[in-house]
Amino acid sequence: MAHVALSTVRRLSLYLQFLEECTRDGLTTVSSRALAERGGSTPAQVRKDLSFFGSFGKRGIGYPVRELAERIRAILGLGRRYRVVVIGAGRIGSALASYPGFADRGFAIDAIYDVDPAKVGRALDGRVVRDIAHLEDDLRRTAADVAVIGTPAEPAQELADRLVAAGIRAILNFASVTLVVPPAVTVANVNMALEFETLAFALNWDGDR
Repeated sequence: MAHVALSTVRRLSLYLQFLEECTRDGLTTVSSRALAERGGSTPAQVRKDLSFFGSFGKRGIGYPVRELAERIRAILGLGRRYRVVVIGAGRIGSALASYPGFADRGFAIDAIYDVDPAKVGRALDGRVVRDIAHLEDDLRRTAADVAVIGTPAEPAQELADRLVAAGIRAILNFASVTLVVPPAVTVANVNMALEFETLAFALNWDGDR
């Protein structure tokens, strides 16, 4: 299969969300134009995105909603359970631990770690926060698929190094720092300041202002 751009993968996720809405609304078919509107693209782009993975739908009829949703779930790898560990039991870790939507997609937060003695040993949405010192031993006993770094910027790179050495190959990074990791490790950055700055720019440069 040809290399698939991250932008394509992100659009597939948006298509899936829309298809799930269509299923709840009782719709059986959907057009490439409707998918394009949800994905912020064009009908031609929708067809190109899907063509990486095979043949879908029929010209003039559209795409069968349930079938396409199942195919996209398989493409995105949502047919299995992913074990997730969270580093940082502060506001971000607490929010992630209590969010039910992750389990719906197969992402199960199995462990939360922190360095603060005031947080270690306390229950966070039914999970006992563990001392970060136990991270490597825990991962040797039970491997994880994804790690979330929800700490300040200063310790984030050291934590990433420890996670990579322990076998983690996917990191969701909330720390405001660019992580340096080997090519085999995928990092997704969540930068809330950047998103707000993008909105501020749009508000201040709307039109020809």
